[in-house]
Amino acid sequence: MKTKILSTLLIMLCFGIKAQTIVTTRDGKVKGYSINDIRVFKGIPFAQPPVGDLRWKAPQPVEPWKGVKECTEFGPSPIQNKPEPFLCWTEEFIAKPEPLSEDCLYLNLWTPAKSETEKLPVFVWIYGGGLNSGSANCDIYDGAQMAKQGIVYVSINYRVGVLGFMAHPELSEESGHNASGNYGFMDQLQALKWVKNNIEAFGGDPENVTIAGQSAGSFSVNVQIASPLAKGYFQKAITQSGGILSGRLMQDLPSAEQQGLSFQKFAGKSSIADLRAIPANELQKISSESAVGRFGVVLDDYFLPTDLLEYFKEGKQNQVSVLSGWVTGDSSLFPASGVTTTSFKKDAFDNYGDRTGEFLEFFPANTDEEATASQKKLNLLNFAGVPSYLLAKYMDKNVWLYEFTHVPTDKPGFPNYGAFHTSEVPFALHTLDQWQRDWKPEERTLENQMSAYWVNFAKRGNPNGENLPVWNAYDIDNGNIMVFDTDLGMQDIYKEEFEFLTN
Repeated sequence: MKTKILSTLLIMLCFGIKAQTIVTTRDGKVKGYSINDIRVFKGIPFAQPPVGDLRWKAPQPVEPWKGVKECTEFGPSPIQNKPEPFLCWTEEFIAKPEPLSEDCLYLNLWTPAKSETEKLPVFVWIYGGGLNSGSANCDIYDGAQMAKQGIVYVSINYRVGVLGFMAHPELSEESGHNASGNYGFMDQLQALKWVKNNIEAFGGDPENVTIAGQSAGSFSVNVQIASPLAKGYFQKAITQSGGILSGRLMQDLPSAEQQGLSFQKFAGKSSIADLRAIPANELQKISSESAVGRFGVVLDDYFLPTDLLEYFKEGKQNQVSVLSGWVTGDSSLFPASGVTTTSFKKDAFDNYGDRTGEFLEFFPANTDEEATASQKKLNLLNFAGVPSYLLAKYMDKNVWLYEFTHVPTDKPGFPNYGAFHTSEVPFALHTLDQWQRDWKPEERTLENQMSAYWVNFAKRGNPNGENLPVWNAYDIDNGNIMVFDTDLGMQDIYKEEFEFLTN
């Protein structure tokens, strides 16, 4: 009998066979599994299902349960259009097509801790997707490798699209704080509250939490930095490719409420009660019509201040350590085709008037090709560079800035999209094994370096560590930025451009 038990244990160690593990949270017991010394829990509910009368309301705390809840599979992704690979974003970057559900408020957790007493740093990942798509179940968001480096890794779901961000006068009136919209951001905060209350049971430290995200996830991290309601729920933040200080995807409350009224009319309904009666899939289909437009960030004077830039200038935001940056391919998110020297110079004059000459020194347009290149550079800096720069300018604590320029190795028979938007994520999260390409040794080295910087930052609020090139905190006077490629290093870039674009 003893020989059989020893043989079973040996097989489990050698081949990573899953073993059950149970943890007691404040809401009830959850059962996950353990594999290769990492305990994994998937699909833990952190809020009540936002369905029925809870549609378009702030997330409500989970109702406690009896017994043991099975948490070994991802929970449903939020309602959205059917997730499908497109352009550079292969299936590794895309949410699983099934299941999609309005009942989507679940999180996933990977922990190397053996006991509740270890107090490991916590890393919370918030996905991208334009605030209208995405899920924590994407392959490139797997947390095993990050957990192996000594952190508790958490990935969370949140409502997107019309269900996550629609504002409406009726919703504002019933809210109790005269505001509506931003429900997806409230979901993220509810997940952080769950972490605060429960992460010790998984060996995490509730006073050492880093929130991180890319694209819309980066916008989300920026929102939590700005929100007075999120104060105290995290100590560090990582923003990758984009931020609310760019002014994109944003409306004031009256404008957002008007969009909600327009959506109600477009749907042929007369009240919020009528809209709540529509099945979620049908509501999503209606919201996908081009005439509806996009739902996004609402400056509601509740979750977010109405004047973001002034709020940051006054230092009222949550003052946390920040690591922030972008990918050169972020510029491709916005059109640059058809740009000519004439059109570019006209736009420059329309936007900058008597400063046009200075603008053209930084963004020259002597030929059509040069104008196109300058338009791409301007797109990049306005979308991602400037928000990162403004964080560095207005945060009281150190901010580390980066630019990711590495072009991932080719996939045979597939177009090369360069250093495209999101391509840095598998390097930062150490998930190249989830991305099916024939990686070169120098790319594996870049993955090890980049993820080590991210983990070091989560642990200590500083990305530097042993056997890594020194990454200096950003200095506005010299513009020092870490440039990530297979020969990574510090460069002084964009200093004058940032000063011009933000003055």
